[in-house]
Amino acid sequence: MVMPDTARRYTVDEVLAFPNDGNRYELVHGELLMTPAPSQTHQRVLARLHMHLAPYVAAHPGIAVAFLSPADVIWGPREYVQPDLFVVPASEVTGDWRDCRTLLLAVEVVSPSSARGDRTSKRRLYQRQGVATYWIVDPDAALVEVWHPDDERPAIVTDTLRWRLAPEVDDFTMDVAHMFADLPRPPGDGG
Repeated sequence: MVMPDTARRYTVDEVLAFPNDGNRYELVHGELLMTPAPSQTHQRVLARLHMHLAPYVAAHPGIAVAFLSPADVIWGPREYVQPDLFVVPASEVTGDWRDCRTLLLAVEVVSPSSARGDRTSKRRLYQRQGVATYWIVDPDAALVEVWHPDDERPAIVTDTLRWRLAPEVDDFTMDVAHMFADLPRPPGDGG
Protein backbone atom coordinates (compact mmCIF):
# COMPACT_ATOMS: atom_id res chain seq x y z
CA MET A 1 0.00 0.00 0.00
CA VAL A 2 1.23 3.48 -0.83
CA MET A 3 1.25 5.90 2.09
CA PRO A 4 -0.52 9.22 1.52
CA ASP A 5 1.68 12.23 0.81
CA THR A 6 1.35 14.35 3.96
CA ALA A 7 2.80 17.44 2.21
CA ARG A 8 -0.01 17.89 -0.31
CA ARG A 9 -3.49 19.23 0.40
CA TYR A 10 -6.41 16.82 0.42
CA THR A 11 -10.20 16.99 0.31
CA VAL A 12 -12.59 15.17 2.63
CA ASP A 13 -13.74 12.94 -0.24
CA GLU A 14 -10.14 11.87 -0.94
CA VAL A 15 -9.48 11.02 2.70
CA LEU A 16 -12.72 9.12 3.08
CA ALA A 17 -11.64 6.99 0.10
CA PHE A 18 -8.37 5.89 1.79
CA PRO A 19 -8.23 2.16 2.56
CA ASN A 20 -8.71 1.18 6.20
CA ASP A 21 -5.11 0.78 7.40
CA GLY A 22 -5.63 1.20 11.14
CA ASN A 23 -4.51 4.84 11.14
CA ARG A 24 -6.74 7.82 11.80
CA TYR A 25 -6.76 10.55 9.18
CA GLU A 26 -8.07 14.09 9.68
CA LEU A 27 -7.89 17.33 7.69
CA VAL A 28 -7.30 20.91 8.78
CA HIS A 29 -7.30 23.31 5.81
CA GLY A 30 -6.53 20.32 3.61
CA GLU A 31 -3.46 19.39 5.71
CA LEU A 32 -3.47 15.68 6.41
CA LEU A 33 -3.07 14.71 10.06
CA MET A 34 -2.35 11.03 10.63
CA THR A 35 -2.11 9.21 13.93
CA PRO A 36 -1.56 5.51 14.58
CA ALA A 37 -3.98 3.32 16.48
CA PRO A 38 -4.45 4.57 20.05
CA SER A 39 -2.34 3.25 22.92
CA GLN A 40 -3.80 1.38 25.86
CA THR A 41 -3.25 4.44 28.06
CA HIS A 42 -5.14 6.63 25.58
CA GLN A 43 -8.05 4.20 25.49
CA ARG A 44 -8.22 3.79 29.27
CA VAL A 45 -8.29 7.55 29.85
CA LEU A 46 -10.90 8.01 27.14
CA ALA A 47 -13.04 5.19 28.55
CA ARG A 48 -12.94 6.67 32.05
CA LEU A 49 -13.90 10.08 30.76
CA HIS A 50 -16.72 8.65 28.64
CA MET A 51 -18.03 6.53 31.54
CA HIS A 52 -18.45 9.72 33.59
CA LEU A 53 -19.55 12.15 30.88
CA ALA A 54 -22.06 10.01 28.93
CA PRO A 55 -24.44 9.46 31.88
CA TYR A 56 -24.33 13.19 32.66
CA VAL A 57 -25.33 14.05 29.07
CA ALA A 58 -27.94 11.26 28.94
CA ALA A 59 -29.52 12.52 32.18
CA HIS A 60 -30.66 15.58 30.22
CA PRO A 61 -32.52 14.02 27.27
CA GLY A 62 -33.33 16.19 24.33
CA ILE A 63 -30.41 18.55 24.93
CA ALA A 64 -27.39 16.71 23.52
CA VAL A 65 -25.74 13.40 22.71
CA ALA A 66 -22.18 12.26 23.47
CA PHE A 67 -20.20 10.28 20.87
CA LEU A 68 -16.85 8.48 20.74
CA SER A 69 -14.56 8.36 17.74
CA PRO A 70 -14.37 7.18 15.10
CA ALA A 71 -17.01 9.61 13.92
CA ASP A 72 -16.74 12.16 11.14
CA VAL A 73 -17.14 15.87 11.85
CA ILE A 74 -17.01 17.64 8.49
CA TRP A 75 -17.09 21.42 8.26
CA GLY A 76 -16.17 21.80 4.60
CA PRO A 77 -14.28 20.21 1.74
CA ARG A 78 -10.94 20.53 3.60
CA GLU A 79 -12.07 20.42 7.24
CA TYR A 80 -12.56 16.92 8.63
CA VAL A 81 -11.84 15.81 12.20
CA GLN A 82 -12.56 12.87 14.46
CA PRO A 83 -12.50 14.08 18.06
CA ASP A 84 -11.89 11.28 20.56
CA LEU A 85 -15.09 12.26 22.36
CA PHE A 86 -17.59 14.98 21.53
CA VAL A 87 -21.04 16.28 22.41
CA VAL A 88 -23.48 17.68 19.85
CA PRO A 89 -26.99 19.13 20.18
CA ALA A 90 -29.67 16.43 20.01
CA SER A 91 -31.23 18.26 17.05
CA GLU A 92 -28.15 17.41 14.95
CA VAL A 93 -28.37 13.67 15.62
CA THR A 94 -30.13 12.60 12.41
CA GLY A 95 -28.25 9.41 11.50
CA ASP A 96 -25.87 11.29 9.18
CA TRP A 97 -22.50 12.41 10.60
CA ARG A 98 -22.48 15.37 8.20
CA ASP A 99 -25.30 16.92 10.25
CA CYS A 100 -23.16 16.97 13.42
CA ARG A 101 -21.58 20.39 12.96
CA THR A 102 -22.09 22.12 16.32
CA LEU A 103 -19.75 20.75 18.94
CA LEU A 104 -20.70 21.72 22.46
CA LEU A 105 -17.64 19.85 23.71
CA ALA A 106 -14.70 18.27 21.87
CA VAL A 107 -12.11 16.13 23.64
CA GLU A 108 -8.71 14.93 22.43
CA VAL A 109 -6.46 12.67 24.51
CA VAL A 110 -2.93 13.60 23.40
CA SER A 111 0.01 11.37 22.70
CA PRO A 112 3.42 12.21 21.25
CA SER A 113 2.17 11.60 17.70
CA SER A 114 -0.97 13.74 18.07
CA ALA A 115 0.22 16.57 20.33
CA ARG A 116 1.12 19.08 17.58
CA GLY A 117 -2.14 18.55 15.73
CA ASP A 118 -4.29 18.54 18.86
CA ARG A 119 -2.67 21.60 20.46
CA THR A 120 -2.16 23.70 17.35
CA SER A 121 -3.95 22.86 14.10
CA LYS A 122 -7.05 21.27 15.56
CA ARG A 123 -7.30 23.71 18.46
CA ARG A 124 -7.30 26.66 16.08
CA LEU A 125 -9.85 24.95 13.85
CA TYR A 126 -12.09 24.18 16.83
CA GLN A 127 -11.87 27.80 17.96
CA ARG A 128 -12.69 29.10 14.44
CA GLN A 129 -15.63 26.72 14.21
CA GLY A 130 -16.97 27.98 17.54
CA VAL A 131 -16.59 24.71 19.47
CA ALA A 132 -17.90 25.86 22.85
CA THR A 133 -15.37 23.92 24.94
CA TYR A 134 -12.30 21.95 23.88
CA TRP A 135 -10.46 19.69 26.32
CA ILE A 136 -6.92 18.56 25.58
CA VAL A 137 -6.37 15.66 27.96
CA ASP A 138 -2.68 15.01 28.65
CA PRO A 139 -2.03 11.70 30.45
CA ASP A 140 1.75 12.30 30.65
CA ALA A 141 1.32 15.63 32.43
CA ALA A 142 -1.83 14.51 34.32
CA LEU A 143 -3.76 17.62 33.35
CA VAL A 144 -6.50 18.92 31.08
CA GLU A 145 -6.21 22.08 28.99
CA VAL A 146 -9.59 23.80 28.66
CA TRP A 147 -10.09 26.04 25.62
CA HIS A 148 -12.98 28.24 24.46
CA PRO A 149 -13.35 30.05 21.12
CA ASP A 150 -11.83 33.37 22.20
CA ASP A 151 -9.12 32.03 24.51
CA GLU A 152 -5.51 32.92 23.84
CA ARG A 153 -4.34 30.56 26.57
CA PRO A 154 -6.00 27.53 28.12
CA ALA A 155 -7.14 27.05 31.67
CA ILE A 156 -4.99 24.25 33.11
CA VAL A 157 -7.00 21.86 35.26
CA THR A 158 -5.28 19.43 37.62
CA ASP A 159 -7.95 18.95 40.29
CA THR A 160 -11.65 19.01 39.31
CA LEU A 161 -12.74 19.17 35.68
CA ARG A 162 -16.03 21.05 35.23
CA TRP A 163 -18.35 21.55 32.28
CA ARG A 164 -21.96 22.65 31.93
CA LEU A 165 -24.12 21.20 29.17
CA ALA A 166 -26.67 24.02 29.35
CA PRO A 167 -27.35 26.97 31.67
CA GLU A 168 -30.32 25.24 33.28
CA VAL A 169 -28.44 22.08 34.38
CA ASP A 170 -25.87 21.37 37.07
CA ASP A 171 -22.18 21.10 36.22
CA PHE A 172 -20.50 17.90 35.16
CA THR A 173 -17.52 17.31 37.45
CA MET A 174 -14.75 14.75 37.38
CA ASP A 175 -11.71 14.28 39.54
CA VAL A 176 -8.70 14.66 37.24
CA ALA A 177 -6.55 12.38 39.41
CA HIS A 178 -9.12 9.58 38.93
CA MET A 179 -8.87 9.95 35.16
CA PHE A 180 -5.13 9.26 35.29
CA ALA A 181 -4.94 6.82 38.23
CA ASP A 182 -2.98 3.57 37.86
CA LEU A 183 -2.04 4.04 34.21
CA PRO A 184 0.84 2.07 32.73
CA ARG A 185 3.59 4.18 31.23
CA PRO A 186 5.06 1.95 28.52
CA PRO A 187 7.42 3.40 25.94
CA GLY A 188 6.03 4.12 22.50
CA ASP A 189 3.22 6.07 21.02
CA GLY A 190 -0.32 5.87 19.79
CA GLY A 191 -2.84 8.51 20.10
